[in-house]
Amino acid sequence: MKKVAFYTLGCKLNYSETSTISRQFEEKGYKKVGFEDTPDIFIINTCSVTENADKKCKKIVKEAKKISPNSYVTIIGCYAQLKPQEISEIKGVDAVLGAAEKFRLIELLDGFAKEQETKVLASEIQEATAFNNAYSMHDRTRTFLKVQDGCNYGCAFCTIPLARGKSRSDSIENILQSAKEIASTDVKEVVLTGVNIGDFGIQGGKRKEKFVDLVQKLDEIEGIDRFRISSIEPNLLTNEIIEYASRSKRFVPHFHIPLQSGSNTILRKMGRRYLRELYVDRVTKIKSLMPHCCIGVDVIVGFPGETDELFLETYNFLNELPISYLHVFTYSERPNTRATEMEDVVPMKVRNQRSKMLRILSEKKRRKFYEENLKGTFDVLFEEDIDNGMMHGFTENYIRVAAKYDPLLINEIKKVTLWDINEKGTVDVVEPEIVYEQH
Repeated sequence: MKKVAFYTLGCKLNYSETSTISRQFEEKGYKKVGFEDTPDIFIINTCSVTENADKKCKKIVKEAKKISPNSYVTIIGCYAQLKPQEISEIKGVDAVLGAAEKFRLIELLDGFAKEQETKVLASEIQEATAFNNAYSMHDRTRTFLKVQDGCNYGCAFCTIPLARGKSRSDSIENILQSAKEIASTDVKEVVLTGVNIGDFGIQGGKRKEKFVDLVQKLDEIEGIDRFRISSIEPNLLTNEIIEYASRSKRFVPHFHIPLQSGSNTILRKMGRRYLRELYVDRVTKIKSLMPHCCIGVDVIVGFPGETDELFLETYNFLNELPISYLHVFTYSERPNTRATEMEDVVPMKVRNQRSKMLRILSEKKRRKFYEENLKGTFDVLFEEDIDNGMMHGFTENYIRVAAKYDPLLINEIKKVTLWDINEKGTVDVVEPEIVYEQH
């Protein structure tokens, strides 16, 4: 029985796909092992959102060969689709598979016999038209369920359409079947993932269904306590979706909404499909219906043409919005994107300074959001995340809490009262037993 190990870089979507591919291996009689357990085969699922992700891939290959010198190393994922030849020249790589090939790697690599030349199996991205169903299992307390892939937007900074192809989705019927399979495994929370999840519903190049319809159908699935939407574009987050989530049985009050810039000048240069006024409308609507809702924001700093004044527009815009945290990305040039041809490049030192400013703002926003929810009672899904006798979990509105370790609480949802923010920035809770006595 050959041993196979997996390593995933990047997003939740990649995690869902790695997990599905690992189950394919197990069904074929391979033994899934840890990265350090001298595997015969390594499958490395890559990201290519930033230049740093490319460097990480090279480092992981080096580590793999150190652990198991005679192993067969296969690279899949976004970096593999974008730069297959470049990866094939990395010492130790045996095969590179593109977006259209990665779900067929067991069949295409035929026993994983080493050859003198690196095998490159990466079609043009136009060939990646099939939707491959995927969800993660046994990796975490929550499951990542892929419902959509690819993107038709073509923002000036982004390589995702080049790495994953056009927008396409599974059918609601198939997703409900996957959700039922997940429900049978005692998973309590499912995170819906995709590249552009609000664009859900395109099958065979034609729009057949809508994201709000998927949300409504999933809300009826028995056996799953929570559904969380991973990330949704502001122009696709409709009033209908927000209103439904506010009265939903299972969809939690947490939205992650990419902004990228608080300056309309930069939003237009980026090719985004909304202006900041729409973003304010979305946030205002959410907070009016769900005052305790957590709102996360993606923002890019240092995009070409972002002057000090335009950056301050973004900073002040975010500072005034009732949001909960930021994911800050320092702009990095990606080949074959429109942004690389733009003038007024921002020096890297300035980009880094701006990133630091927004990360500090994010910590302030998170703390304020936590403070606003103190003394409130929430449902926490406790995880197998134990540190110094304390265990951790997340409330429905994505507040990270700490409680005294109790093995019976792992993968259980319990009502707790948020008590105080500790020195680590998580929230201490009143012991669940005490809360139950009060109720």
